[in-house]
Amino acid sequence: MADTATGPEHPAPVAEATGISKRFGATVALRDARISVAAGESHALVGRNGAGKSTLVSILTGLQQPDTGNLRFSGEPAPAVGDIDAWRSRVACVYQRSTIIGDLTVAENLFLNRQSAGAVQPIRWKQLRLRAEELLGEYGVAVDPAARAKDLTVEQRQFVEIARALSFGARFIILDEPTAKLDARGIGRLFDKLRDLQDQGVAFLFISHHLQEVYDLCSTVTVYRDAAHILTAPVAELGHQALVEAMTGESASVAAVAESRPPAARAGSEEVLEISGLTLPGACEELSLSVRAGEVIGLAGAAASGNVQVGEAVAGLHRAKEGRISVGGRSVHTGSVPSALAAGVGLVPEDRHLQGLVNNRSVAENATLTVTDQLGPLGTVLPARTRAFAQRMIQDLDIKTPGAATPVSALSGGNQQKVVVARALATDPHVLVAIRPTNGVDVKSKEFLLGRIRQVADGGKAALIVSDELDDLKVCDRVVVMFHGRVVAEFDRGWKDDHLVAAMEGVGTPLASTVSGTDEHGR
Repeated sequence: MADTATGPEHPAPVAEATGISKRFGATVALRDARISVAAGESHALVGRNGAGKSTLVSILTGLQQPDTGNLRFSGEPAPAVGDIDAWRSRVACVYQRSTIIGDLTVAENLFLNRQSAGAVQPIRWKQLRLRAEELLGEYGVAVDPAARAKDLTVEQRQFVEIARALSFGARFIILDEPTAKLDARGIGRLFDKLRDLQDQGVAFLFISHHLQEVYDLCSTVTVYRDAAHILTAPVAELGHQALVEAMTGESASVAAVAESRPPAARAGSEEVLEISGLTLPGACEELSLSVRAGEVIGLAGAAASGNVQVGEAVAGLHRAKEGRISVGGRSVHTGSVPSALAAGVGLVPEDRHLQGLVNNRSVAENATLTVTDQLGPLGTVLPARTRAFAQRMIQDLDIKTPGAATPVSALSGGNQQKVVVARALATDPHVLVAIRPTNGVDVKSKEFLLGRIRQVADGGKAALIVSDELDDLKVCDRVVVMFHGRVVAEFDRGWKDDHLVAAMEGVGTPLASTVSGTDEHGR
C-alpha cells in the first residue's frame, strides 16, 4: 500500500511497522513485513501457522528487536528496548492465555506494582478500590473490583486485561485469539465492548483463526504467508475465497471436491475406533466419528475447535460428560489412561517436551515406558531386556542416537519425536492417535514420521491424526473438520488447501461436503 500523508485530516497511524525482518539462526521469521493500524480501527492479522504473526506481535510489544525495519506509534519512533513504561503507554497485548493473577482481586490486578504512590508508601486499600471502580466505570466494565480474579469468567478477565492496558495510556491493543475460550454469547458481548472502545479512539489488532469473526468485527485485514506480507485490504472488498487463497497461496479450483465417503476398498472393513455422542465440557458436543481398519483419518481444526481434546479423550486423558468411545468393540473408560492402553490405544501427544519425554532419562527408558510389563518377570525391569527392546525400536524408527543409553535431551528435535512415536508403537496399538505429530521437526523427519503412521493403517490397524497442519493431513484417507466443538465438514482424498482451510476457519465453502444438520459455521 502506498504511504499516505499525515496531518489534521490524515492522522498518523496508531501503529506502523515497515520493512521488518527477523531471523532466528537459519530460520527467517519475518521478511520485509509491514502493517499499519489507524486510530479507532479494528484491523485483522491472519495467516497460517508459521506465517510470522507471533514474531510481529513480539516486535510490536517490544519483546523482540527487529533485525531491520522501522516501528512507529502515532508518528513517533518506538521506545528504546527495555523501557517498559514507555512501551506500556503505547501498546498492550491480551494473550490467549490470561496474564491475570487468580489469587489477587480485580483491583490488585488492575494496579499491579502501582498500588501506592511510592515504594515506601503504604497501600491505601479503599483508595485502590475506588480507583479501580473509576477505571472500570470509565470503560463500562461491569466487574466488582473486590472480586477474586479466579472467580471471574474468561470474558470478564479479558475485560479486566483490556482495562489495565488502557490505564497505562495505551490506545493500541493486540488481541491474540481472544475468542478461543468464549461461547457465542461471550463473543458477542466482547465484540460489542470492542466497538464501544473503538468509538473512543482505541485501535485493535485482531488475531484469529476464525475468519468469519474477521468479517463480523474488522474493517481491514492484513494477510501474512511464509514470513512475508501478502496483502492489506478493506474486509468489505475481500471475499471469503480470496482471503483463503491469500493465506494458502493456492488458487481456488472450480472442480467439486468428491463427496465424502470411506475408500471403497475399506468400506467393509472392521470398525476399529468408534466415538459416539461424545461431549467434553468446553471442547465438543455430541461428536460421533468412526475409523475402520486400514484407514488414516484426519481430525482437523484451528485453535478452540476441540479436535485436540477429542484425540486426547480417546487416549484416556479427559473424562467425558456424555458419550462412548470403543476400540475394537471394547469400551474405553474415558478419563482413564490405563483403560485406553488396555483397549489398544497408542498416543503421540501434542507437546513432546511437556507431555512426551522425560528429558533426564535415556532413549531406552523413554521408548519403553508403555511396555515395562514386557521387560522382566513379576514387575521387574531387566536392563538387558530394556536395551534389546529399545534397540529394535531405534532401528525400526531410524532414530539417530549414539546408543540406547544416550539421554533423550541430547537428540535433535526430529529424533526426539521419533522416540515419542516409538513409545506409542511399542504396544502394537489397534489405534494410533497422533496429535500434531510433525510439530517442530525438519522436512525429512516429517516425511518419515507420516510414512510410519501410514504403515500402521496399511498393516490392518487404524490411525487418527489430529492436526491443523495441511502436510500432516495429506496422508489421510478422510479429513473430518471441527469448528467450535462440532464436526462441520468432511473431505475425501483430493481436497484443495483453500477448501480445507476455509472449513477450519469457519468460513465454509460450497465445495466442502458439509455434515447434515449443521451449517457452514457449525451451528
